[in-house]
Parts: sequence; structure tokens; C-alpha cells
Amino acid sequence: MPSKNRKKAVGTTKQPRLVVYRSLKYIYGQLVDDVNHKVLLSVSNLSKDLAKNLKKAGSKTKASKEVGKILGERAVKQKIEKVVFDRNAYLYHGRVKAFADGAREGGLKF
Repeated sequence: MPSKNRKKAVGTTKQPRLVVYRSLKYIYGQLVDDVNHKVLLSVSNLSKDLAKNLKKAGSKTKASKEVGKILGERAVKQKIEKVVFDRNAYLYHGRVKAFADGAREGGLKF
């Protein structure tokens, strides 16, 4: 059963849904097109190409901001600028807020 937030946040091809998942160690971000049921872009701090940047970050909060920034930059390269933010029922503070701020710095608007 979808969460209350997901009932309101629906992503389309022009304005996909930015989903955040946070575990104890890692953070994941995906751009989802709910109309066509496709994941357009996915980034996490498990990615091997991001390992060098994230080791310099130090804390999980700073790493979350870097992951969000990289997701934003990759989305802009795919000509996606506007998204619907889905925080997955997490409170908007800490790593989730840092991820959102990084995505905004990367060029996304929400």
C-alpha cells in the first residue's frame, strides 16, 4: 500500500518524482516516471565512481549532500530540471535535507 505522501507526489515524464531512501549507512536517490513505470536515473553513495569524492566528505550528512548534487547534475544533463520531491515519510532534516539541498545546488527545482 503506498504511503500518504506517494498518493500526492506523482512523477511524469516532464516532472519526475525524486525518491529518497535512507538506510543507516547509505542514501539513495532515484528519478521515477510513474506514468511509464520507469526509473530514469539512480545515484547512491555505493557507486564506485563516486567513492573518491565521498571519502573526502567525512560525515554521512556531507556525503548525502554530494550524492544529491551529483544526481542534480546528471539530471540536468538529461534535460530534467523540475521534479516532485518524495521524502518517503522521512522527516525533512539531517541527511534528507542535505540530499535535497545538494540536488538543488546541482540544478534541480522543487
